[in-house]
Parts: sequence; structure tokens; C-alpha cells
Amino acid sequence: MERPGGNKQILDKLDVERERGITVKAQTCTMIYNYQGDDYLLHLVDTPGHVDFRAEVSRSYASCGGAIILVDASQGVQAQTVANFYLAFSQGLQLVPVVNKVDLPSADAPRALEQMQSTFELDPAKAVLVSAKTGLNVEAVLPNVIQQVPHPVGDIKKPLRMLLVDSWYSNFKGVILLVRIFDGQIMAGDHVTSFATGLKYFVGEVGIMYPDQTAQRILRAGQVGYIHFNPGMKKSQEAKVGDTYTHVGREREVEALPGFEEPKPMVFVAAFPVDQANYSHLEDSINQIVLNDRSVTLQKESSEALGAGWRLGFLGTLHCSVFEDRLRQEHGANIIITPPTVPFKVIWNDGKETVIRNPAEFPDNEVSQQRVAELQEPYVTATITLPEEYLGRVIELCESNRGEQQGLQFFTATQVILRYNIPLAHLVDDFFGKLKSATKGYASLDYEEAEWRRSNVVKLQLLVNKVPVDAVARVVHTSQVERLGRQWVKKFKEHVDRQMFEVIIQAAAGRRIVARETIKPFRKDVLQKLHASDVSRRRKLLEAQKEGRKKLKAIGNIAIDQKAFQAFLAK
Repeated sequence: MERPGGNKQILDKLDVERERGITVKAQTCTMIYNYQGDDYLLHLVDTPGHVDFRAEVSRSYASCGGAIILVDASQGVQAQTVANFYLAFSQGLQLVPVVNKVDLPSADAPRALEQMQSTFELDPAKAVLVSAKTGLNVEAVLPNVIQQVPHPVGDIKKPLRMLLVDSWYSNFKGVILLVRIFDGQIMAGDHVTSFATGLKYFVGEVGIMYPDQTAQRILRAGQVGYIHFNPGMKKSQEAKVGDTYTHVGREREVEALPGFEEPKPMVFVAAFPVDQANYSHLEDSINQIVLNDRSVTLQKESSEALGAGWRLGFLGTLHCSVFEDRLRQEHGANIIITPPTVPFKVIWNDGKETVIRNPAEFPDNEVSQQRVAELQEPYVTATITLPEEYLGRVIELCESNRGEQQGLQFFTATQVILRYNIPLAHLVDDFFGKLKSATKGYASLDYEEAEWRRSNVVKLQLLVNKVPVDAVARVVHTSQVERLGRQWVKKFKEHVDRQMFEVIIQAAAGRRIVARETIKPFRKDVLQKLHASDVSRRRKLLEAQKEGRKKLKAIGNIAIDQKAFQAFLAK
């Protein structure tokens, strides 16, 4: 599909997707394809590959009957491929193997086919070898899809049974739903009800994504399309993904479809406007993005150092980074974002459990000793695929991040699948970046939640003249306290201005000071006027200066500039 001067990446609708070359939001389109004289209506979905957007993938699978499993001829099977294969296999999808980038000098298609056979038990004879860049053999993909993927089953005479797959917000039409019709049919004017909320709506328009919204008279069983209501659905919270809809009055005749598990946020950051005057603009910008990304959790927060802001919960570090880019690109927002933190669980003596998402709420040591029975942190199971030559380095990296090896498997002579249980706190601390640099970019990483485990964690705080700076508190494992503490005080010292009195910067874990730096005060030369005076006179002047400094230090409040926090929190 070509439009002069248009966007060639039709399904990459966000600037951040086109810029980074990744898919963040699953996009759908419908096309009519003529094969051997018959017209076929095909529903295609472009899903993200990254683990942070796993929920998008599982939702998309529910609207499909098959999946194209795409493997890079030069890289071979990667961790995401393995994870998404098992997800598709568990949902009973028919898989069509395709090997891409066969035109590259480093391409090794036979190796990729061998990996697909040994890892997924897919028949290499059914695989299609293509190059999307040069267009080589691309025309063979859709005929293979039609031959291998079964057509959808459904009865248009039965009562309407419709699954809500996705939704997005339009300023003019309200919430627009992407649905798959399993049984029955739907048209404008129908009166439908939701199984999850019990709310009733009148359908305003139905249609298909062709590739943009194209209105149709009717949608029948087996089709995937969009619908919006009249009057429109105003709140995106009413559109619960995985919900079943049917016609009003037919609820007892229809069995609800199994829904989806709502993704839980795993990474939390605090966001503050650089200038507090922009608070309301930033609040509007965040709310607009959250309308179309319900997996972000939002909670107001305030900090003495940085003012009013929000605590945001994300599915992973890439999700957080994409959200930050969208705020800056689409809304021109200037924000300070704190380093990502993960939730911790506190089990009290009376048996109650509390999940703490904000380091400021973490119980201090005095409270811990009396009321806390146990502290736990979340672990994840990480699957890493890598070339065998980098195995030593990657094991070293995992072990240094408190990882525990769960399995090691050679799935070809040169490729290894490594499984480790790693604390989530280490994973969000740029583990993927370190992994890429250790393997020259050849490793791939996928992870899933494992369990909560008992852990020895403490709250690390930064003190400036014995006053805690709340914006940079973090909960860390005791093995990291001293290294991080030294790093913090050294970095913070670089960004704080000299004062007329001494400034002491300390890192404290509970009551224990683990690192300290001192910024010397500006000093007037009080002995300048004395030439050949007595030593006692000199001493007297120096003592008077010392007393003045003590007094100034006692009453002087250090004002730390916003720029100091920005520079300190920047990576």
C-alpha cells in the first residue's frame, strides 16, 4: 500500500514505534485476498515481541486462528520467539513458520530451520523463506496462511456472542471497541449488554479496519471489527478487555467467554514536572496517554524536594521508557523521572501482608524490629538465548546479580538457552543493557513472574546536613548498600553548589551511615590585614570565624536547585 509522501509503516501509528523500529500497541487490519479465483477476507494483527507487552500478544491471539512465527535468518530463534510460541501453542493456534532476512550476508537459513524443528517441532518443508526488505518470496506468505490456518467457526443463527479484544479512546466518538464475533451478528441500532459490568448500550456504527476504520452494514460470526456506541461510551474503564457482549434479553442463552488476566504493574517510578507551573498541563498529558494504555497505574504523590507529582506503575522498563518518550514527543512535557523501583512485601507479626510500592512507605528500622515478621521481594524467571561463546560472561553477570541457575540447554551446537531466577529489582536496574554489552548484542531476554521470596532488604536514604532527601530514597538488598551509597554521595556532591557553611552529604541505611562526602564552605581570609601580629591574635580571629560558621550552619538551610536533582536522577 503506497501513498505519495505518506507513511510506509502503516500499522506503526505512534512516533516512538517508527523511531525505535518496535511495536508497542498491537494493530489490526482486514484485507481481501484473491487466491485461486476465490476471495478470502483475512484479519491480520501486528503484535509486539517484547515481554513488557505480553498482554497485547495474548489478547491478539484470542482474535486469531493462527500465527506466523517469524525467525530472523541471521539471529536464529530468540527468547521472545520461544515465549510467544508457547503462548500461541497453549491457545491452540495453527503456526506458519517464516524465516526473514535471508538476503543478509550473515543469514543462515538452514540453521534457523533446524532450530525451529528442534525447538518447536515445526516441519521445515512448510516454512517460507523471505526477505521483507527486497520483497523476495513475500508473495508466498499469504497462500501458505490460507492453506495452513483453518477458517473461523461460528453460527450466525445463534444469539450474539462477542469478545472485547481491545479498545481505544476517540475525542469525537468516545471509547471504540475492537471485537471478535464468535456467534450471531451485529449491526447499527442493536441493543447490547456487557457481562462484566451489566451496562447496556445502543450500537452506533460497526465496521472493519481496512486499514483505517471503514463502516459496514453488519458484522457476522468469525469476523473481527470495531464498534462504537450511540450515545458513546464515555469512560475507558467500562471497556473491560476480555469481556463478553450479547443482545439485551439473550444473556441466559449465552455462555461468557474466558477473559484475560489483567496485567499487573511490575516497575514503579515517580514523575515530577521540572517547573511546578506546568503541573496541570502534565496531568492532562498523562491522563490522555493513560486513556489508551490502561496497564499504567496512576497515583498522586508529593515530595519536599521536587513538589507535587505522580507515582506511575508500568509492566517493565521498556514500557516506562516508551511512556516517557510519548510524553516528551506528543505533548512536549518536561519531566523528572526517578529510577525505577519494584514492589516489596511486608509480613507483619499479626499475619497481615502489605505490598509497598513507594520507598517512602517502607518501614524504618525501629518499626521493623518490633512489628515486622518478614520482608519479601519479587523474583522472576529469566530465559536468555545466546551464542555459546558468551556463556561464561552471561553466567558471571547473572551470578553477580544474585541469580540462581535453573537450567542450561544447548538447542543447537552454538546456541544456548539459559534459565535463571533473578530478583526483579536487579532486572529493572538496566540488566538488559548489561546483557547486550556482554554479548555484543547477540543475546535476547524474556522473563515471567516467579514468586515472592524472603529477603534482607533495607531503605537507603540520602541525607544533606542530616535531613533526608525523600525524592531519592530506594529499597535495596544489604549486599548493594555500600556500593550504591558511595556512588550516590559522590554523584550528588558534583551537582550541589558550595555554600557559606559546610555541607555534609551522607548515605544512610537505617541508622547506619554507609558513605559520606563533605563540601567545604567558601572561606574569607580573616588574617589578611595582619602582618607582624602575635600568634594569639591570629588564633582569636580564627576561633571567632569558626564560631560564626557553627552558628550559620545551625540556622542555614541548604536550598538544593531543581537542576541538581535532574542531573543526579539522569542516567
